[in-house]
Order: sequence, then C-alpha cells, then structure tokens
Amino acid sequence: MNARLRPHTRSPRTTALLLAAAVALTTAAGTASAVAATPRTASLDGTWRMDGYGTVVAIEDGGRKLRTYETTGVSCLPGELTATRTDATGPFRQDGEAPLTVALKGSDRAELAFGDNVGHRTLRRTAALPANCSPATVPSPDADPRTVFDTYWQTYAENYPFFAARHVDWNAMRDRYRPRITANTSKKELFSILSEMIRPLYDGHTGLVDLENPDGYFSGHRQDTVIPGKEERARIDGAVAASVDAAGAQKAGERSWANGQITYAELPGRIGFLRITTFLGYDRGNTYEADKATLDKALDEIFTAARTSGPDALHGLVLDLRLNGGGSDRLALSVAERLTGRPYTAYLKHARNDARDPKKFTPAEPITVSPHRGPVYTGPLTVLTGRLTMSAGETLTQALLGRGPRPVLIGENTQGLFSDRLERTLPNGWKFWLPNEEFVSAQDHRTTYDGTGIPPAIHTDVFTEDELSHHRDSALTRALEELRGRGPARR
Repeated sequence: MNARLRPHTRSPRTTALLLAAAVALTTAAGTASAVAATPRTASLDGTWRMDGYGTVVAIEDGGRKLRTYETTGVSCLPGELTATRTDATGPFRQDGEAPLTVALKGSDRAELAFGDNVGHRTLRRTAALPANCSPATVPSPDADPRTVFDTYWQTYAENYPFFAARHVDWNAMRDRYRPRITANTSKKELFSILSEMIRPLYDGHTGLVDLENPDGYFSGHRQDTVIPGKEERARIDGAVAASVDAAGAQKAGERSWANGQITYAELPGRIGFLRITTFLGYDRGNTYEADKATLDKALDEIFTAARTSGPDALHGLVLDLRLNGGGSDRLALSVAERLTGRPYTAYLKHARNDARDPKKFTPAEPITVSPHRGPVYTGPLTVLTGRLTMSAGETLTQALLGRGPRPVLIGENTQGLFSDRLERTLPNGWKFWLPNEEFVSAQDHRTTYDGTGIPPAIHTDVFTEDELSHHRDSALTRALEELRGRGPARR
C-alpha cells in the first residue's frame, strides 16, 4: 500500500476493506480545472503548503517534478507521491496512479487535483520546506518507538475531525499509552498499542499495517457491522441473483461487466435492476483510466436511448448498492450523471484545517452532478442500501439525494464513511490511514452522515441470516412495490 496525501490507493488490500477484512476505500480529488491566466513569469517551481491534509508539496525542474512531504508539528517524512511530467503544462503521473494536475491561480496560490476523485486541494506558496524536512530522510525499522508513537498520535490530533462525535478523548489516549512506550518496546507491543488507541473510534476509515508482518493489520469498523468473508460474500451474491431471478428477470436482458461487479437485469413492468459492488478494480490494468472505460461502456449499454425515452422506456429503476465497498468518488458520480437531466449540487466537501481546533475546516467546495452527454434516465428511482454500503457507495447515495425526482432509499443506514482516507507513513515504515474530511449535505449545508450513515426512507432487513436462509429479499420486494405503485403514497 502506498501512502500519499490522498486516501485512495490501488494496492492489493484496497478492494477488500470491510467487505473482506481488508482496507476500506474512499478516494481523492477530481479532474482539475483549466489553468487560470497568470503572468508569463509565474512558475510552479518552489514549495507549497496544502490547506488541510498536513502536506507540503515541492515542485522543481521547471514544473516537471513533484513530490510530497507528510508533516505534523513533531514530524516530517517524504511522502511516496513522486510524480513527473514531460512538459510544463500537462498532468503529473506516477505509475499505477490517476493523473495529477496542479493549476496556478496566481503567483502564490495553486489548485491540486487527482483525476480519479472530486474536488481540489488549495496550495499556498511558502519560502522553503519545514526545517525538519529532508528528501534524504527515509523510514527505518529501527526507529525509536517513542518517535513512532508521537508521530501517530500527533497526526490524529491535527487531522481527525470526529473525536467528539465518536466520544473519544484523544488526549486521554496519549496520557494512558505514552508512558508504556520506551526505547525497548517491541514491535508487537507497539502495534498492539497503536491499534487499541483507534479501536474505540469504530471507524472503517482508520487502520494500521506492518507490511513486513503477515499478522500486522488492523482496520476499524462500526460495532454493528459483521464483516463478510469470501464465502459469506459469495453467499450474498448468490442470494441477490436468486431474488432477481425470482422477481422475473428476463434472461435476454441480463448483462454483467467487470467480472460481475456491475450487473443489470430487466424485470417485469419495464423495471431495471442495476447492481454495482465497487467503484474500482474493474480492469486487469488496475488503473483509473481502465476502470472508467469499463464503467462508461457498461453505462452506455444500460442507459440506451430506448430505455431512457420513448414507448419502451423504463418505468422504474432499482439501484442496488448494498454490498458496495467504495472506490473512486469520480466513478460514483459518473453513475449519478446518467440519472439526471439537470445539473445540481451533489454535496459539499471540506477538510479539517486547524491543528488545534477540530471544528475548523477548509472552505466547503460544492461538487456538481452534470448530466451525461447522451441518454439519461430521469424516471422513478429506488436505491437499496445497507451497512455494507461504504465510502464511494455512500457518496453516490448522498449525491442522489439532490436528484429530481428524489429517489426512495430502502434497506438500512449506510456505514457512515465519507472522507477520503489520509494515508501516512510512520518513522518505522508502517502505514496508517484516517479520515480528515466531511461531505456536507447540499440541502442544508450543515448535515453530515459520518458515523451514523445515511438513513433509508423505508427500513428493511438486509442480508440477515433470517433473510438469507428463508430466501427473502425484503429490500428488493419493497423497491418493486414502490415502483409498481403498490407501496404507500410518497412525496
């Protein structure tokens, strides 16, 4: 797993977060805006501090080389983002990653964005790297455990926004555990202590990994969430397929893409059923560009002119996100863009931006859903959600709340993981991650769903043992009742 200033990485662990006891996903920043007009003498070369994110960016060689530094009040380590570009105007690239753009917005301000996510990061020019930063510094397995602890604790203290909401006193954690750390603390004991410190957060976007130790992995999750293993997930997949068939799926209309991670079926009454279980890892190339091409192809073949307008158009659509573990928010918005005929604000996004005050954030940036340039479906929509709807699966759900007509959410609360994962490296080489952002409601510019998740309009059981053993799918049944006009009248 690579640590960088953004939380979304394509390591082998990424695709399985809570859904297979591996790392949860979510993602970082979207397609860059065009470079604003700046003086011909303006240059990206120099040192830039990012608003929020605890990151310093150094650009050199005529704007062709970029690298990041992970900073706190007590530490600085070179980040693993070391991107380059062939000229002074194109995107920066690093193997296996989406393109990165930096656009000047004046001589002392710039905007940084990643191709596979939404929003921008503001950069402000600074005179030099912090005094404790050095490109020659590298993590060492022999790093003093006390230094490792201090970097870990400080990173959370400066970036984590949800201590109060999750009823955790982080200062008390330091007072309790720091005296137990000495220069001779073993790696096993240190790993156990660092894991125990974040366990009470019950936050699926927190975690720690020692890549040199097969047993060195910890990830948080909500207390009421049972993490399905490979066999249980296959059982759920089979149950969903069986319930769709039982609902009268027309074999000629059944399709799948990306090894079954995207599936579509047509049900009686011209109702479509679209199931998406992830927003990354669709293609063997494991790149954002390949994933986007696969998703676009699937959506093109699903939302045809015939299904979206005219006498044979769909009368309703069921979007099943109950087992969606997340991925790229940009890909998630690509789905929302096929479901609207007008632009609207999906949500607002901001990041914690004060080392001492967890209530202070960067200015909230509106994220817009723009209609796809082609056929779009604008009819009745139901969305199936559950506690295994996570990260980008949740940001899509949140984005759809502003759609007209508003979708009917059916099932359970989503998991409550919206922020990008801020990935970091410890002085001993271990990797860890945490959330540092809020995705704010576009409806009131205040509400967030972190921790609690987005509640459904209609509550049903989702993938319980009783449902699975009795071959029931209450959420799908209720969705079909709504779309066929047999459910309670709703506004």
